[in-house]
Amino acid sequence: MPKVLMKGNEAIAEAAIKAGCLHYFGYPITPQTEISEYLAKRLPKVGGVLIQAESEIAAINMVLGASSAGVRAMTSSSSPGISLKSEGISYLVGCDLPAVIVNVQRGGPGLGGIQPSQADYFQATKAYGHGDMHLIVLAPSTVQEMATLTGEAFDLADIYRTPVIILADGAIGQMMEPVDFSERKPREIPPKDWACTGHEGNRKRNIVNSLMLNPEALEKSIRERFERYKKIEETEVKYEKFMTDDADIICVAFGIASRICKSAVTAAREKGIKAGLLRPITLWPFPKAAIAEAAKTAKAFLSVELSMGQMVDDVKLACECRRPVEFFGRTGGVLPSPAEVTAKIEAIAAQL
Repeated sequence: MPKVLMKGNEAIAEAAIKAGCLHYFGYPITPQTEISEYLAKRLPKVGGVLIQAESEIAAINMVLGASSAGVRAMTSSSSPGISLKSEGISYLVGCDLPAVIVNVQRGGPGLGGIQPSQADYFQATKAYGHGDMHLIVLAPSTVQEMATLTGEAFDLADIYRTPVIILADGAIGQMMEPVDFSERKPREIPPKDWACTGHEGNRKRNIVNSLMLNPEALEKSIRERFERYKKIEETEVKYEKFMTDDADIICVAFGIASRICKSAVTAAREKGIKAGLLRPITLWPFPKAAIAEAAKTAKAFLSVELSMGQMVDDVKLACECRRPVEFFGRTGGVLPSPAEVTAKIEAIAAQL
């Protein structure tokens, strides 16, 4: 299949259709509005449904309703809009419903700005909703991955009956790169015998509900969910390594920051510094084992982020504080330059 030049947001939209998602519910917000715009044109041509909801809160609850009926459903937004969806996301988890939720991050807090950010890391990995819960969080770094990971997100959501977050950023959402939609192979999906599709008297009725007033029953459902989380942590961790085998200093970065780090690592190597990059693709589950293994030979880590250091503690915990973990980041929508990151690598190297 020939490659197509597309924006990252458009790649997500087309990949969702190719993954069988014909039900989208959203509300416009920069820098992700192209997802809704693209789907508004495409979905009617393929028998799909798009509703521009009256709010982000309405949109996430429409996703809950569609998913309850067993269809693939998606919503998208950007940082403040995602915050409004948090209650509905927790309801999706409590109902064990699959869904794909796209966050094309912008600067915050509050309304913030419309430039790229990674400052929703805490929210995505720790606090997307109330209660005992985790969400699978995928972090694309290219427009190709915006497409590939969207298809993967729908499969993961169905396999584990959980919402999946695509945590992108405004830079990758807006940039254009060639995309090959034949690159991904779909996974085997279990039957949705839990869906509310009408039983016509042939089976017991299915009920989708997150309210459990019996504490023992609620505890049992939570523990069963955490057994699925354990399997996810064992089998679904994804990451990329770049020049890490002999690296003294390993950068840890995701999304657009990882692309900047690759250039910085290459520049550091040209100056005789053994630098490398470990890029988490799943932010949850976090690649703890890969970082722990790297800590056996690396002398230091550098967390590079478009935030004030929200991933630093996860890197420290992963390497069990056996190595120093430094931080470099820009925030508020400012992108660091490769030269800035290289300078930080040089400063760390001078201290080793």
